[in-house]
Amino acid sequence: MNSSISTAPPNAAYDVVVLGSGAGGLVAALAATGEGASVAVFEKAPLLGGSTAISGGVSWVPVNHLQDALGIEDSREDALDYLASLSLGRMDPLMAEAFVDGARETFEWLDATTELEFTIVPSYPDYHPENPGGRPHGGRSLDPGLFSYLTLGPWAEKVSKSRRSAHLQITDTTLGGGTGLLDDQTKAYREAHDLRGCGAGLVGPLIAALIERGVHLSVNACATDLVISEGRVSGVMVSIDGIATSVTARRGVILATGGFEWNPDLVRTFLRGPMTSPAGVPTNTGDGLLMAMRAGAGLGNMAQAWWVPTVEIPGDTAFGRQRANLVNRERTVPGSILVNGKGQRFTNEASNYNALGGAFHQLDAADFAYRNLPCWLIFDGRHARMYGSFGTPPGAPIADWITRATSVRDLAATLGIDPTELERTVERWNGFVDRGDDEDFGRGASAYDRWSGDGDQRFEIESTLGRIDESPFYAVEVHSGTLGTSGGPRIDTSGRVLDTAGEVIPGLYAAGNVAAAPTAMAYGGAGGTLGPIMVFGRKAGRAAALD
Repeated sequence: MNSSISTAPPNAAYDVVVLGSGAGGLVAALAATGEGASVAVFEKAPLLGGSTAISGGVSWVPVNHLQDALGIEDSREDALDYLASLSLGRMDPLMAEAFVDGARETFEWLDATTELEFTIVPSYPDYHPENPGGRPHGGRSLDPGLFSYLTLGPWAEKVSKSRRSAHLQITDTTLGGGTGLLDDQTKAYREAHDLRGCGAGLVGPLIAALIERGVHLSVNACATDLVISEGRVSGVMVSIDGIATSVTARRGVILATGGFEWNPDLVRTFLRGPMTSPAGVPTNTGDGLLMAMRAGAGLGNMAQAWWVPTVEIPGDTAFGRQRANLVNRERTVPGSILVNGKGQRFTNEASNYNALGGAFHQLDAADFAYRNLPCWLIFDGRHARMYGSFGTPPGAPIADWITRATSVRDLAATLGIDPTELERTVERWNGFVDRGDDEDFGRGASAYDRWSGDGDQRFEIESTLGRIDESPFYAVEVHSGTLGTSGGPRIDTSGRVLDTAGEVIPGLYAAGNVAAAPTAMAYGGAGGTLGPIMVFGRKAGRAAALD
């Protein structure tokens, strides 16, 4: 394996140039090399992997090849019906068909050409499993497995690494129904062999395959503008370690630079509602979007993002910024509810994170404010003792930064909430729990809700419904965040960027969160972002190499 780390010489030339090293860019580069193209990948950050490397790493892949051996039934028609049911009419059917029709082939190809060892996450339901074509018992979400970074040599230290989840698989995490903690023996073994899972388990084998094929990889390489000659994108200007370099792309440039969630101006301009707590890497500032706009690209899906509720723990940082921690297990297990500033519940707390984001965007026409912000996660002593909270293991003392009181009334007063209203909300919730039916928001009615809660009671309504009645009582503020934005230049079914007239911009391609999402606002299940990203990454890479 060629493991040397180098930068591109001035005036370098390649057949295909890829900007960005998340899943979309890495898969695009791999696909282009498979068609005989010389390829270079330029990453703005000092580390490879983008937001993918710190993600759960799961891919949502309908009609995948791994279903066959397990006897899981799936169909093209069901997958398309399911996506259509989630799109509110915003999804282009041709793009959905291109994704579904390319999914199986793409992941069979990845299995054959890399060290990725995908497995179906057992019983992981789709996010809206009761919708037409949904799968309550799973089969569409794929885990990339564990990968030893010892095989990457010096490149192992050039890949983004989540301090908390680097050595976890999705089933170990709160997103996958686990606790987020490993027993000491498993943890020691994985650390000794540098076995990384989740997003790191996905990007590691892709990087290894690119190194093996001689693809040029550069970090600290920020693309600043496209080079256009004779009506075609023919290269890109890149600042490498602060030195401006012109790189020729004989066949095409692939944008894979991520979203724009860390660009306040673009967030204010485009996103549909409040988003104050981005969870992606802070280099996602819309560079590719701005370059595409200057090249005349038409835009799509700009108001949308992959929404997620987050908690910001004091002193907890990542990449030099406040870390946005996804809130999943704490809000789905028994003994917790979400309330707004009036002390009222406003949503099904156990629903999937992307759908839950919409609840933060409700505008109160009377006072012209977002009705459900600020938001608080309320939980009791039993919840804290049994499940832990935000990194604290079960049975251990809850962290000092978490607000607490000996009564619900006192907790409300501390938060500035009407004590009588919060007491009424908790009493109403406890009544629903006693009757086994959340009459207000249907928490626990969906197979997804029941799967996400207490794993010891999985698929039972008791996995998510639980009384709040044991002192002390706790509260944590929850923010409106995003895993990444999902709007950008419109692409065709091969990943070619389209202009404002719907015509192909010669030499320009896009994949990942930089582009308008092929599924628009539809988020099918765990991995609902990465599945389409990898399918269209392959399409873009092949098109760039062959056009």
